[in-house]
Amino acid sequence: MGLRDMSNLQQRVIAAIIAVPFLLFCVLFSDYSFLGLFLLIGVAAQLEFYKLVGSISDNLPLTFYGTFCGVVLHLLTFFIEKGEIAYSNYYILSPLLALIFFIKLYKANDEKPFKNIAYTFLGIIYVALPFALLTVLAFLKNETYDPQIILGCLFLLWASDSGAYFAGTKFGKTKLFERVSPKKSWEGSIGGLIAAMIVAYVLSIYYTNYESWQWFGIGIIIVVAGTYGDLVESLFKRSINIKDSADTIPGHGGFLDRFDGLLLSIPFIITFLKLFPNAKL
Repeated sequence: MGLRDMSNLQQRVIAAIIAVPFLLFCVLFSDYSFLGLFLLIGVAAQLEFYKLVGSISDNLPLTFYGTFCGVVLHLLTFFIEKGEIAYSNYYILSPLLALIFFIKLYKANDEKPFKNIAYTFLGIIYVALPFALLTVLAFLKNETYDPQIILGCLFLLWASDSGAYFAGTKFGKTKLFERVSPKKSWEGSIGGLIAAMIVAYVLSIYYTNYESWQWFGIGIIIVVAGTYGDLVESLFKRSINIKDSADTIPGHGGFLDRFDGLLLSIPFIITFLKLFPNAKL
């Protein structure tokens, strides 16, 4: 029996056994392996987004140039937050983004250029920017790479997803947002919250760079914003009549499916930690 013939749960477990150790190694090994990992994931997710958008008739986003802008944003953020180049280098993005308008002037086959300009920017804002902000989160303290906060967020995200999946499968009856995602339930969301709070408690014991209340706050943000992130992607996929953004990861769909909860969570997590920075150093 092939991998694709297995149940969704079996595929999820096998994918996790293969992917999770590699991901943990990249985050823990060094800041550059962290950069390489999430740069590749960000590129894959952004390409998936543009592919989905381009599957709709008349949609012609600037797939490769938009992804190139996302890569530049990610790299600039890494080296600026690491303290290796000046903050003023962010201004490089201004002409790069402005060129999107210029490029579209020469696309004679594009009947709706401003709609496609908007989709190009959306790929940068919705996908590339959150992955760049993940780098900001990694260097939030004194330009020093902190794998604990990255691993903590990933553990909380996985706990929330797993808790929601099992609780929803076992007890799910009350629809959470049926118009967008018929399978999601309040029972599943509560299961995800309970699982995330348990993990937040464990993190508060072993990952002491942040206070326990901060870990619980991050956990709540990931559950709430992550759920909305999943719903937003579901709304997007329903609008173009597809189930998964891709089939890259067995049991999970594509990179966009796997990290959709993180895309909307990271901006809130950074804001939360910036506004309430009372953490142990």
